[in-house]
Amino acid sequence: MCFAPPSFRWNESIPVKFFMFPPFYFIKTGCKILRIISVLFLLVFLPASSLLWAGDAETRSANRIISSSPSITETLFALGLGHRVVGVTDFCEYPPEACQLPSIGGMTNPHMEALVTLQPDLALHLSHSAQMERNTKTLGIPSMAMKMDTLDDILNSIKLLGSTLGDEKGSEQLLKKLTEGINFYKNKLKDIPPKETLLLLGDSSDPGRDLYATGPGTFLHELLEISGGKNILHDSMAKYPRLTKEYVIEKSPEVIIEAGPKSRLTPEQIKERLRGWKRFPSIRAVQTGQVHYIGADYILIPGPRLLSILERFSKVLHPDIFHNSFHSKRTKEEEAP
Repeated sequence: MCFAPPSFRWNESIPVKFFMFPPFYFIKTGCKILRIISVLFLLVFLPASSLLWAGDAETRSANRIISSSPSITETLFALGLGHRVVGVTDFCEYPPEACQLPSIGGMTNPHMEALVTLQPDLALHLSHSAQMERNTKTLGIPSMAMKMDTLDDILNSIKLLGSTLGDEKGSEQLLKKLTEGINFYKNKLKDIPPKETLLLLGDSSDPGRDLYATGPGTFLHELLEISGGKNILHDSMAKYPRLTKEYVIEKSPEVIIEAGPKSRLTPEQIKERLRGWKRFPSIRAVQTGQVHYIGADYILIPGPRLLSILERFSKVLHPDIFHNSFHSKRTKEEEAP
């Protein structure tokens, strides 16, 4: 675990842990004027950044990398490139080694001072992280955007990082492992009728209010269907739509899964949640007791632990088939946090 737990408020400002370099030690001081002068000084003398392309010679040798997303951080470490990472975000909790690194702040509000102090030669960020893109450009830090919304995006990002950072062998090995795992579930379930499933996100302790769910165009939708579920929102135009209880009653899914960190519940808390669902006895999942809670942070992270997600989903949807799955030999550390 990290030394300090991350904030669950995306815009909350959290103190940054610095690795101090002598020329910039005063950035850590409480003198606001000196801190401002230090950043302005570097803004003047740092060169303007440019968009990076895979295979760029300087990028392949980058050894001071900043990751501004848990999914990117996990991928870098899974590729064996963690020793080249010098900064992460407050939300990067895995693997444990990542928690020892300095933080640049939040995913949507990175600290300019931290970016300067860490002297990165490459910053990696998600394609929709406009603030990170603007900050790195302003500071003259080479950066590269990555898309990790779908399953193909995740696999392509692994290949891209391998070629960009000069570790094609590592990316090939990781891709082989993930592809074999995905194919295992596909082959195991190819003749099994899928179960109509609702995958909910976040805190749904009161099913009587509107709920947020997973729709098409997301890696969770794809993993759910590979695991033997049929998403009741397969025709949704929104990736993460908000549902009313009337909609859920009308669709009456066979299985309801609530996933995410807030679904890490005690047995008593689960009983309380189930009592809430029993107010809607016409829903098939409620009738048969097929309402499940998966309280793991990695469920919501599009990265190399996707086989762990597949295993959790498949064991909920088809427990009679997946007593011992392909991925059951993984270490406990892979499941954390």
